[in-house]
Amino acid sequence: MSNATAPAATEVPSPDAPFRLDLDAYLARIGWSGRRGASVGALRPGPRAHAHALPFENLDSPRGIAPSLALPDLEAKLVRSRRGGYCFEHNTLFAAALEALGFEVTRLAARVRVGDPTAIRPRTHKTLLVGVPGDPARHLADVGFGTNGALLEAIPLTAGPETHDGDRRHRLLREPHHGLEDLWVLQAFLDGAWRDQYAFNRDPWEPADYEAMNWHVATNPRSPFRHTLRAQRTRPDAHLSLMGRTLTVTRADGSREERELADEAEVRRVLTTDFGIDVPAA
Repeated sequence: MSNATAPAATEVPSPDAPFRLDLDAYLARIGWSGRRGASVGALRPGPRAHAHALPFENLDSPRGIAPSLALPDLEAKLVRSRRGGYCFEHNTLFAAALEALGFEVTRLAARVRVGDPTAIRPRTHKTLLVGVPGDPARHLADVGFGTNGALLEAIPLTAGPETHDGDRRHRLLREPHHGLEDLWVLQAFLDGAWRDQYAFNRDPWEPADYEAMNWHVATNPRSPFRHTLRAQRTRPDAHLSLMGRTLTVTRADGSREERELADEAEVRRVLTTDFGIDVPAA
């Protein structure tokens, strides 16, 4: 029998063990170098770092594909690849990162009001209510809305006060509703007026709820995400929006430039160079 010391056994993760987000990789992807831990100071700027690094895009939906909301797939797509996603993907990933940092997260669903604040649309937007352990205050955090009216910082869940997240201005209002509580309405100050972005209540949603709505948004022939390519990118100096072949650049001072891209080749080039997306072959 040999007297050599046997090598230490390597621990093999159980195939049934829950997936744990690679927090280091995620924070490196969004360029986050601040202090880690659950605090309001760490929470508020998080959405800006995420938005500047990860684009909003629906490149799967026009191909009839409902993107996976499984955390391993989101990590592979948004963290380890040059891709983005839409609200279900972004806020699922962000919620996992917040919980890994020690925050308390409630996943919510909102009705989008952009374009027509009186329309009653289905709850197709995922947003987050976030708390710091031991602190009764809650904050609205959202990295998946995509538009130039989207939040760039987490804001207190308080009705009335105007908040400034860089050049963007937001506020929350309460609106009477026939449900168990009044609605919360997020507004953004755009083009000289307060405009509704979405409305929500604090009823938590479960993963199965988002799976059903994700499938609807991505594959329903009547869904605008099914038949129109959409991409958004927030940069420190401007917001980029691509709808089909229409590229709109909105600068921090509110000035706007719009042009039509010539063909698919130019669409691919703009998505790659300006939006930072590796475009799928199809």
